[in-house]
Amino acid sequence: MILGVHVSGAGKIYQALDVAHSLGCDTMQIFSRSPQTWRNGSQISPDDIKEFKFRRKKLKINPVFIHISYLINLASPDIRLWRGSIQAYIEDIREAEKLGVDYIVTHMGSHKDTSEDAGIKRLIEALNIIIEKTKGSKVGILLENTSGSGSWLGYRFYHQHKILKGINEKTRVGLCLDTAHAYLAGYDLAVKEGLDKMIDEIESMVGVKLIKLIHLNDAAGELGCHHDRHDHIGKGNIGLAGMKRIINHPKLKNIPMILETPKSAADSDKKNLDLVRRLGRR
Repeated sequence: MILGVHVSGAGKIYQALDVAHSLGCDTMQIFSRSPQTWRNGSQISPDDIKEFKFRRKKLKINPVFIHISYLINLASPDIRLWRGSIQAYIEDIREAEKLGVDYIVTHMGSHKDTSEDAGIKRLIEALNIIIEKTKGSKVGILLENTSGSGSWLGYRFYHQHKILKGINEKTRVGLCLDTAHAYLAGYDLAVKEGLDKMIDEIESMVGVKLIKLIHLNDAAGELGCHHDRHDHIGKGNIGLAGMKRIINHPKLKNIPMILETPKSAADSDKKNLDLVRRLGRR
């Protein structure tokens, strides 16, 4: 099992590695900057990048994922926001490259009440520009499924199918599977039949082999409610048996898993990680 958590980026970026190591993590996910702000020209210093790479190698945290800013919307009908999102994404990939990060995780954007097809078309165009402008980069791009709230894309895997079909250079693009988002979008992961149905759909639409990361979260909302709310492992509506089934599924168990569960107490991450490890040994 390759297991980790989303670690706060407070302080120096390399300090996140120490936190992950202290929790016994094999892997981790971070924001390289505040998820609610634009970059405004700020960059991680060369010394901090050097220290990040040194500590990562020493602590053996692998792979490392960066989650993209929530402000970026590659499906936006607002041309100014769409162009700004592309530029910010390119900057983030270039910085991830300097850090030696393996993947960038991104939500697929909101079509802002235009249409899903129009939003997908804009997203494909944006990704083709981004991939072309960062040609030669080793940083992969992972499309994360969503709960489908509002006009967000990615709540059904035929969206990812359409996007991958339209991308010119596909080798750097994969999937991030969020278990809470899937349940909240209507995939009943609380039962074996629902989990198998989702995996079969992913296999037929894009291929399970493209899943490079699992966001392992329980769901605080009802099945198909489309409200994006995560819960502690076993405490939500997927439940302990459902989470155990996901963790041990033969097609999923060797994929890196990152917890984005609530940090409601100082030891929340430790408790959730310990529980996942126990479920994985049963």
